[in-house]
Amino acid sequence: MKEFTIRPNPADPRLTERVVGTNEEGREVAISVPTERPLTLYLNKREIVTMMTIGDYPEYLALGYLLNQNMLKAGDPVDGIDYDADIETVVVRTPTTTNFETKLRKKTLTSGCAQGTAFGDMMETFDASRLSAEARLKTSWLYTLSRKINAVPSLYLEAGAIHGCVLCEEDRPLVYMEDVGRHNAIDKIAGWMAMNGVTGSGKIFYTTGRLTSEMVIKTVQMGVPILISRSGCTAWGVDLARKAGLTMIGRAKGKRFIVLSGGERLIYDADARTVAEEAKHLRRKGAEDAA
Repeated sequence: MKEFTIRPNPADPRLTERVVGTNEEGREVAISVPTERPLTLYLNKREIVTMMTIGDYPEYLALGYLLNQNMLKAGDPVDGIDYDADIETVVVRTPTTTNFETKLRKKTLTSGCAQGTAFGDMMETFDASRLSAEARLKTSWLYTLSRKINAVPSLYLEAGAIHGCVLCEEDRPLVYMEDVGRHNAIDKIAGWMAMNGVTGSGKIFYTTGRLTSEMVIKTVQMGVPILISRSGCTAWGVDLARKAGLTMIGRAKGKRFIVLSGGERLIYDADARTVAEEAKHLRRKGAEDAA
């Protein structure tokens, strides 16, 4: 699979707007900010949720959301996915009805940005998930991935206030999605994987956002054994990663990183002393977005 099958398009006029403000010197300045628009998801004839999103790849987002919420199972037949931009609605159609009513009663609010939601039964497949014990992560791959991902033009670099998620294999970034909530970005990748028959075995997941319990659960459900973030993590996220045998690495910036779970998969084949520190503009943007 080639590098960056999907990558951000910061030049897309639908995804950012220019707004005018006043800076610390009292001068008027114009900056780019990401758009944020509602997308209402239906499963067959039933409304499930309205998500706030930048609006790209709605079909992937819808399917990935349903899979990561366990409202659909991997391999469940899908008759079609219909998106109507005029009414900001996407409908996922299946040949049979689902048990979503029970799931909706278990809905709880999580720490995800933009009102991310998780259902109480997201954990029903978590304990049964099996991640590849043979998967490995070379530190040279980690450094190469960080360099390649940070060099790609993106909304993250253009406007900030957004999260990016990247599906990778060894030192190759494959699919790079962005959104106002990191849970949306990971759901888009889950939807792309399902629609293209790509499994998580042997893959690496990289994100600019912090590693919460929700991110860990979704990564494990997708079968991806290695999760890397340039940001920090929550205590429950670490606990769940250790329980699942997920390799979790946080604060991966420049030559620095910290392994929080699954360190047995790491191969230290790169000399960190030869790796350059991260560019200042990236460190500043990361600090702003982690806030």
